[in-house]
Amino acid sequence: MSLRRSTRIATTAVNATANGVDVPINGLKKRFASQQGGPPTTKRSKPASEHGHINGEEEEPEFKVPVTPLKNSRRGPANASRKPPLTPTPSLVNLIRAPYSTGDIDDSTPPPNRPAEPHVTNATLVTPGGTQKVAYPDDLPDSSPSKPGLPLPTATTNTILEQACNHLISVDPRFKLLIEKHPCHIFSARGLAEQIDPFRSLASGIMGQQVSGAAAKSIKNKFIALFNEEGSDERKFPTPAQVAATDIARLRLAGLSQRKAEYIKGLAEKFATGELTTEMLMRATDEEVMEKLIAVRGLGKWSVEMFACFGLKRLDIISTGDLGVQRGMAAFHGRDIKKLKAKGGGKWKYMSEQDMLDKSAPYAPYRSLFMWYMWRVEDVDVDVMQNTM
Repeated sequence: MSLRRSTRIATTAVNATANGVDVPINGLKKRFASQQGGPPTTKRSKPASEHGHINGEEEEPEFKVPVTPLKNSRRGPANASRKPPLTPTPSLVNLIRAPYSTGDIDDSTPPPNRPAEPHVTNATLVTPGGTQKVAYPDDLPDSSPSKPGLPLPTATTNTILEQACNHLISVDPRFKLLIEKHPCHIFSARGLAEQIDPFRSLASGIMGQQVSGAAAKSIKNKFIALFNEEGSDERKFPTPAQVAATDIARLRLAGLSQRKAEYIKGLAEKFATGELTTEMLMRATDEEVMEKLIAVRGLGKWSVEMFACFGLKRLDIISTGDLGVQRGMAAFHGRDIKKLKAKGGGKWKYMSEQDMLDKSAPYAPYRSLFMWYMWRVEDVDVDVMQNTM
């Protein structure tokens, strides 16, 4: 009888704990596994400087057992007033571009003045063999027809940012104050001169998913070390062919999870077989780039949009799924962003996708720059912007 009574008491104590703050499961804390390739939605890291190269992935949130609200309570669920997840806005926008650039740029010489066009890749891409490629030849005459399959260039790398800024201001004069306060380095002539190795950039992005910046850097260093002799001064990022020929078990020695190792090996195989190529990423339409890359396991829509914008330097990308862009657009259009509602299965929304597409349409073909400034809206008082116009 005393044994049964003790069992009942123990059961009651466990149930009481379940309605409290935290419940350990077998002494272990489970981790939350969010969808691969999505935008970071966890706590902010420290702000980055305008020209800093910092990994933008955040630590994954700690899993806690859902708390069941007490019966007959008039107060409703405990998480009814929960706050929306944080996104890289406005000060963390530079973290997004960190995995993409190789950092190879000669600051001592002026950047080349190449033909540029919003709907092609304006970055200098590096092939696995180390060859640099650009969409248009440097000496393309203004009167010359475009290369087959590419639109006629409308500007140069020295003028396209100014052209884009003027277009944004012509649509809405309030952009003048935003642009004056936050000059955009990413699409400047020097920013467009940064060299991009597509395989390295995309693989680095996968390594950084759901881990801290320090952890991502450590994994990347170990990954590179797998393909370089110990003690070697030159540490080259492996080619797709090298990674494709390496088994999953060895890749995991870098600290990769089984899934991430599979993702990176799969990405390498697509580059090694020619399914993904530097030429395609340079010359394809924006829609084709999205279609090809989103078919790669481990790359979600948001990841591809960020790579197309900040890696390939395509100027007409808009990410409707990014909460930072949603929040900035809502504030810019006079909406009270404090009145946030969770819609559609608990997903946070400041604006609907269609509303964002409609309101951003006049800024085409420079919606990448428009998006960048929507991250910056909270750094500038929108009411002051309105009163100064």
